[in-house]
Amino acid sequence: MPSSQYYHISKIMEMIISLKPNSLLDIGSGYGKFGVLCREYLELWDGRQKYEFKKRIDCVEVFKEYITPLHRYIYNNIYDTNILDLVTDLDYKYDLILLIDVLEHFEKKEGSNLLKTLIKNNKGVLISTPRKPSPQKDAFGNVYETHRSRWTDNDLRSLGECYFIDDSVSLICYISKNKELVHDFKKNIRYLRKQGKSSFVKTTKKTIIRIPGALKAYNKIKHRI
Repeated sequence: MPSSQYYHISKIMEMIISLKPNSLLDIGSGYGKFGVLCREYLELWDGRQKYEFKKRIDCVEVFKEYITPLHRYIYNNIYDTNILDLVTDLDYKYDLILLIDVLEHFEKKEGSNLLKTLIKNNKGVLISTPRKPSPQKDAFGNVYETHRSRWTDNDLRSLGECYFIDDSVSLICYISKNKELVHDFKKNIRYLRKQGKSSFVKTTKKTIIRIPGALKAYNKIKHRI
């Protein structure tokens, strides 16, 4: 279907925000939600306080029936063709490629070759794919929705420098041929998590000190937060 799992949206956006890409290619854009989210959190949250698009965010969507006015507004360029036919002809080097719930729709060999080309020609690739894909056939009249492969950590490690996000349902990974990029990404995501955790703890403490007896209990468990 032209959608993806909802529960890992925050994890994926945390990764994208930490990577701070100025250009992005959303392969298999489907409904277009990651294009929308990237416009919001890469553009509106950068301190400019202007409602304008400065970053290049493109998409690939082979099933033309999925493309709506939303896509035409959000994306700079829309490629309505198979990425397998397009990948060697792309004349732009992107900071980040998104393959969100897409990789399982390729045969293993063609998916591996696609990843090799994307990693070679761009700065990095962010992947999310089910650890145990369902036996899905075509959906919405779209034969490209068929699940054709299952991927493991080792499959991705063989392709480049990897950073995995802990998730029991999906395999979520950032891959680059540049070790320094992956190293910087690790530092950025740790900093982002630390800031979020600090804000959560402060808000939680302000709330519970108003509850009789709650502060004492909080002090006993705060090391777990």
